[in-house]
Amino acid sequence: MGMNITHKIIKKHLVSGEMIPGQEVGLRIDQTLTQDATGTMAWLQYEAIGIGEVRTDLSVSYVDHNTLQMGFRNPDDHRYLRTVAAKSGAVYSPAGTGICHQLHLENFAKPGATLIGSDSHTPTAGGIGSMAMGAGGLSVALAMAGEAYFIPMPKVVKVELTGELTGWAQGKDVILELLRILTVKGGVNKVFEYAGPGVAALSVPDRATITNMGAELGATTSIFPSDEKTKDFLEKMGRGDEYMELIADADAEYDEVVTINLSELEPMVAQPHMPDVVCKVKDLAGKKIDQCAIGSCTNSSYSDLKNTAQILAGKQTPPETDLLISPGSKQVVKMLAREGLIEPLLDAGARILECTCGPCIGMGGSPTSGGVSVRTFNRNFEGRSGTLDGQVYLVSAQTAARLSLEGEFTDPATWGPAPERIELPEDVPSIRNLFVFPPDDKDAVEILRGPNIIALEDFDTLPETVEAKVLLKVEDNITTDHILPAGAEITALRSNIPAISQYIFNRVDEGFVGRMKDAGTGIILGGDNYGQGSSREHAALGPRHLGVKAVITKSLARIHRANLVNFGILPLLLVNSADYDKLSEGSGLTIPANDMTPGGTIDMTTDTGETIQVTNDLTKKELEIIQSGGLLNAVRNSAS
Repeated sequence: MGMNITHKIIKKHLVSGEMIPGQEVGLRIDQTLTQDATGTMAWLQYEAIGIGEVRTDLSVSYVDHNTLQMGFRNPDDHRYLRTVAAKSGAVYSPAGTGICHQLHLENFAKPGATLIGSDSHTPTAGGIGSMAMGAGGLSVALAMAGEAYFIPMPKVVKVELTGELTGWAQGKDVILELLRILTVKGGVNKVFEYAGPGVAALSVPDRATITNMGAELGATTSIFPSDEKTKDFLEKMGRGDEYMELIADADAEYDEVVTINLSELEPMVAQPHMPDVVCKVKDLAGKKIDQCAIGSCTNSSYSDLKNTAQILAGKQTPPETDLLISPGSKQVVKMLAREGLIEPLLDAGARILECTCGPCIGMGGSPTSGGVSVRTFNRNFEGRSGTLDGQVYLVSAQTAARLSLEGEFTDPATWGPAPERIELPEDVPSIRNLFVFPPDDKDAVEILRGPNIIALEDFDTLPETVEAKVLLKVEDNITTDHILPAGAEITALRSNIPAISQYIFNRVDEGFVGRMKDAGTGIILGGDNYGQGSSREHAALGPRHLGVKAVITKSLARIHRANLVNFGILPLLLVNSADYDKLSEGSGLTIPANDMTPGGTIDMTTDTGETIQVTNDLTKKELEIIQSGGLLNAVRNSAS
């Protein structure tokens, strides 16, 4: 029996476990990436492990999130990241160089390599044939220390692509169609592996857009073959020697198959407030648009922005519609500038922003109150734009550029000829000189810390019996943005857990933190798909700091579940989902934590004497981590 791409990479990197879906496997990690919003804490955790130099083939510390320098906090974090990277043998990417996923694709990602990053959109590198996964910062810190990364062995879904994109349809429309079919819960513990005759016609940037937004499916990762398109991309990036062919065997087997005919696709749009609320652009014809934003790690490539410039050339956006453009990297800007493509953007009325995440994470560029914002980003969760009642729609860069001229949604059939499909030029300019590579004399480096950089606290072990009240009850599809909002004010506190914890659930229930302070300990009750979205481990760290002992839900998103385990919070699952309705805020619960076994069921008792069964999907190792009070405690215990 032949092997698919996913199995080939896992087999090559397997450290422990068996390749049976659902069984825990440990993988050797070749590369890591961090970014400044999650990376500062990850590097503090790395220091706490006490290893010294990183033990991966490559670790890169990117600065792309917290680039607004309103006060000392963000620049202090960046100075710390620069010096700790130099001390530890990692590469540092300064603010403004570009967005981590675009930069990693251009400069460092390799076919067949394993990569984990403290950002949920790390799977972008799957567009070049890497097995790239988002993870919590502590998991990344441990990988930098040479430890394996543990995941449930995923099922592999073959996405069979037939036909070829035509007209205004783009790679973004492929993943929006998949989200429409499968929803934001459709990819949990699965890898989406793209195959079929349609793959050959997709450029690496198109592929990277698709794998980037695979995170919205809840997938472990997504991956494309490494083929002639990959070879051409790497050669033009000056990295031809890093190419290797990586394709599935002809008789490879898959757990599931989904087929998408590219020839039938047309421009799609995700409507507020979830990436899977998808319809055709033409279905919204007549809806006024207040803002268009083009960029993010999903759609900020040279090909996207060259098409944007071509669409806008000689035209101007209406005064009622703002247009923001965030290039993905300085390499992209250099290519556009060399071809005279900056001027058409400026003349059309666009605001050219820094090469950073920017508006995608609510870091500037917020829409008007109640405003309709058409964005090329990957998430449109309520409030994520920085405007609580903003109405965010997700589309391709080409669609956003066209709609910015219209000032309203229109039928693509009226747009005229579609822009050409762009290939990279033969002489792509390098920006490798902008990265800060580690010095030869690392011992001479002093790690510099500002007053907002607070070391991670020590957490207590899990008590034999948890007695606490439900201090918050939330519905289905709670995102990490709900748990800990993004935005300039809050994100600047990512290296200060006591300070940032004051914002936990503040846009859902302003009284939650106060109740936690009064009680000292508590439980959160959630619905389906709790914790989807960003990999930010602060959405687990903050509740842990406040005293949350358990999160009881109908189901959990993969990365958030792992973060709960990493910081010693019990992730419990209701055996009977109807019991969710029996519990309310204020319900007292007694959980016999000492009776828990991996995958076992226990009886909780309510303060009214009722019994409610909960189970878990923990491995023996994960349960031991929680009992130790978290992964750092467990690592220290094993080393002693």
